[in-house]
Parts: sequence; C-alpha cells; structure tokens
Amino acid sequence: MTQESIIRILASQGILATMILLEYFFPLRNTIKSRGQRWLKNFGLGFGNVMLIRFTVGAIAYDSAVLFQSNGWGLMNLYENQSLFFNFVTFLITFMLLDMAIYFQHRFSHIVPFLWKFHKVHHTDLEFDVSTAVRFHPLEIFLSMVYKLIIILFIGANPFAVLVFEIALNAGSTFNHSNVRIPNILEKFIRYFIVTPDMHRIHHSVLVRETNSNYSFFLSIWDRIFSTYVQKAENPQETMLIGLESPRKELSFGRILQLPFLEK
Repeated sequence: MTQESIIRILASQGILATMILLEYFFPLRNTIKSRGQRWLKNFGLGFGNVMLIRFTVGAIAYDSAVLFQSNGWGLMNLYENQSLFFNFVTFLITFMLLDMAIYFQHRFSHIVPFLWKFHKVHHTDLEFDVSTAVRFHPLEIFLSMVYKLIIILFIGANPFAVLVFEIALNAGSTFNHSNVRIPNILEKFIRYFIVTPDMHRIHHSVLVRETNSNYSFFLSIWDRIFSTYVQKAENPQETMLIGLESPRKELSFGRILQLPFLEK
C-alpha cells in the first residue's frame, strides 16, 4: 500500500469516526428507519466501491499527476517554472478546478437521464446521515473516477493538490451528509466557505425544486456563481422529507444494485 493510500485511509476513517460520534451526541433529526439495516447496506456499498476502485483505477489519479508533472505534460506543466510561488498557484488552481468539475459532474448527474439512473441510488436513502455519504452505485463511482482522471491529466494537475483534494472531497462528503446539529451562527459562517449538512440536506429534499439545487460538494461558492443555491428549505430541516417521491420504501441491497437497470 502506498503512502498516499495510507494518508487517504487514515484521514477518511478519522473524519468518519468523528462525525459518527457527533451524530450520536448532537443529532439534528430523529432517525425513523432502522439505522442497523441502513448502515449495513450503505456501508456495504461503500466498502464494495472502495474495493472496486482499489482493484481497477486505484491510485491512478495521484500517480498519473506525478507522471504528467515529471514529463511536463498537461496545461499547467507546460511552464518550467518550479518556484515555490508557482507551485502554490498551481495547487490552488488544481484544487479549484477539480472542485468545480465535481460540481458540474453532480449537476449533470441530475440532468442527463443515463447518469441519473445511477445517481438516483444515492437519493433513494430515506434518511440523511454519515452513511448516506457512501451510498453510491458502483458504476457511478467508477465513472466518476474516470471523469476525474481525464480532468487531472488534461490540466496537468499538481499531484499534492490531487491528494489534498481527494481527502477534502471525502471529508467534506462525510461532513455535509451528517445528521449533526450546528448552531445557526456557526453554520452560516461555515457555509460561506464549504458545504454544510444543512445546505446539502436541502439537496436531498423530496421536493424536486430543492433536489435540483445545492450541487456543490466541498466549496459552496459554485452554487452561488451558477445560480443553483437555495439558502433555506421550504420545510424545517428537522422534519423535512428526505429522498425521492418514488420509491418511498427501503430498498434491499440487491434492489439498490439493480435499480439503474430496472427503469427505462
């Protein structure tokens, strides 16, 4: 296992454990559905997706960024300037471009019917907590990694920025899917910079106009720039319905995997 992989695993497990504890002591919503059954399915999907990535594209994103940088390939590697300031600038540009790319990937996952078939799995969760962060269909995860790899290679991404972004994306997703009560003043301040649970929970609302909003995953700026930001949900966060209009029932693990192929 590479050092990059170890860092990512330790970071992801650390934030997951932290958010589980915070959910337990400071929950916003009362859980209606069985946590045990949901978590078994959601974390089962998450574990399966980790294995899928590990035995397919694995650490290709980071390793490819290193390869492209060492060979001067990609847009940002066309310049031979390797000063500290230049590396800092390429780090910021890489991070911002990757985060914006994920925003558009997420947005198109709701617009393009083929992509929605797979992304819909994420939105069929009738509850909203840390386990929802890993409830993705394996094919969506695979397509997402391929998409990120293309972006990374095209721009000649800064390798360190790729590593930091992957950690931030994972940590941000775990945080903004958590069922944690955050004081209003603090929540509003955090939301200026990164996506909070209250902001992202609106995206998981059963109301379509709210589902089609707040697509940002880490930095919250993209929804404001591209006019997809909804500040406040129509219904109280504590009681708003989560999920889709249909289905309104818990799906079995097998049904979750089959869902993209069951509907035309």
